[in-house]
Amino acid sequence: MVDLLLNLQAPHRHLVEVTLRLVPRTPVLRLRLPAWTPGSYLIRDYVRQLEGLEAHQGQRRLALRRLEPSCWELVCDPTAGALQVRYRVMASELTVRTCHLDSEHGFLALAAVVLELEGERWSPHRLRLQLPEGWRPFLTLPQQADGSWLAPDFDALVDSPLEVGPHREHRFEVRGVPHRWVTWGGTPEQGDWLLQRFPTLLDDVAAVAESCCRLMGSGPPPCRDYLVVLHLIDDGYGGLEHDHGTVLVYGRRALETPDGLRKLLQLFGHEYLHQWNVRRLRPAELTPIDYQRPPIVPTLWFAEGITSYLDQFLPLLAGRSTPAELLGDQGEDLSRYRLTPGRSVQSLRESSQEAWVKLYRADAYAADSQISYYLKGAVLALVLDLHLRRHGSCLVAVLRNLWQGLGQWGRGYRETDLLAAFAAAAPDLAALLPAWLDGLEDPNLDGYLADAGLQLSAVAAPHPWIGLVARSEAGQLMASRVYRDGPAEAAGVMVGDELLALEGRRLREPEQLGSWLAAGQEQELLICRRGQLRFLQVQAQPPRTERWKLEEQPQATPEARERRQRWLGLLPC
Repeated sequence: MVDLLLNLQAPHRHLVEVTLRLVPRTPVLRLRLPAWTPGSYLIRDYVRQLEGLEAHQGQRRLALRRLEPSCWELVCDPTAGALQVRYRVMASELTVRTCHLDSEHGFLALAAVVLELEGERWSPHRLRLQLPEGWRPFLTLPQQADGSWLAPDFDALVDSPLEVGPHREHRFEVRGVPHRWVTWGGTPEQGDWLLQRFPTLLDDVAAVAESCCRLMGSGPPPCRDYLVVLHLIDDGYGGLEHDHGTVLVYGRRALETPDGLRKLLQLFGHEYLHQWNVRRLRPAELTPIDYQRPPIVPTLWFAEGITSYLDQFLPLLAGRSTPAELLGDQGEDLSRYRLTPGRSVQSLRESSQEAWVKLYRADAYAADSQISYYLKGAVLALVLDLHLRRHGSCLVAVLRNLWQGLGQWGRGYRETDLLAAFAAAAPDLAALLPAWLDGLEDPNLDGYLADAGLQLSAVAAPHPWIGLVARSEAGQLMASRVYRDGPAEAAGVMVGDELLALEGRRLREPEQLGSWLAAGQEQELLICRRGQLRFLQVQAQPPRTERWKLEEQPQATPEARERRQRWLGLLPC
């Protein structure tokens, strides 16, 4: 048994005081802090926030020898009683995968807090908390009679997100399984604002959760209970899945838009569906987790792409959105995909394998050389769904078969398992799917959409194309993106340049740049780079497609319209 005490009683310092206590089994013990947290594929080096590490056995302080940046070794006496390890963790970064502690709340991703003790990974871990007066803890571990929480092993401990604060908890059930919803919005009143703004929110969330259960055909959800923690901030979007809960971040400004609630329900649905696809039906490379090194997971296109495709259907299946809204959301994704040049540079399998070094470290030039496995995976999911329908099946049927054969038993899958499952439903996918994963050419998307009486229509930009995205900052117009092989790049513009004037006219807003461009003519662009003025000659090209719209084909046959209706309901043909 490992005893863990977290002291959060001085939140204004943003420091978590950590004490680990155990009876050592061996004379040499190694301690490691995880470098990443499952579900977020980036080495985060949490050790950056660790300070003041020391170990004691009785009255004797033990020497710690650092073997690696996040690994220490100490020599102790297994017969001399309990060993105590104490340290502090700085909690000042507010994301779903890091730690944040201030006078209003605390959130801890425990992979960033708890040292893994050699030989104790599969031992029970007991957690105790010391909190400011009036604060409550919210976590997914079972609470014991003495007020502590017990995790069966280290993995279960770090899989439990921990939110603390003077928050209110709201409860509902999904197929008999208890669910809790906790919102932190800066103050308890801000947390209540969400339910005041959307009085039916909990019913909407429960309906989306119910639609996940129906989609998977699995009866109740696989969790014993479920905790939803929402961080409601001015602007933000994201989530992280856990076996028995999720942490979401969402923007208040987004909720004020017509699509805001639907997008929040999609975000919740995405993380909720991960209970099946990712947490239990999981890549074999993540079984077990290696918390120190990044495993290459070539099937992230399935784990995240399939889920990203299906999450847009969940509000519709729950009766909380319309078919027109779904087409709009699908169209946004397809438009973003077609307008991302990196899809012709990085394959979908490469995107999955390179997640650790590319997707989460994207810079201003990233879109020219890479594509998100979330986005391209969702587009492939659409293609697979429509292709399977030509064979009398559908994507959900394949997902259910994988769940029943592997997921519900906790068996990890390899890519060969996925390929076999798709080929069993449509034999030609045995050759097509690997080609789509490895190739840079798009499948015949227009042909597949036509099967369901749908089409993508191009919407031209109102101004000539310069291959440049600019944003206004404090009265200055700055180049925030320069397209590869575009007119701005050819002229010598770089990201970070200040755009001062075009043909002698002062530039201050992006709209001015667009409206003053003349296609096919050389124009003089004055920029400032690192404090020096430069004149560049730029020649804009005719307007390009600004976006794509997914629409119903006016000439669609009755059979295509019927296929569209069944697709909207995720039903097989």
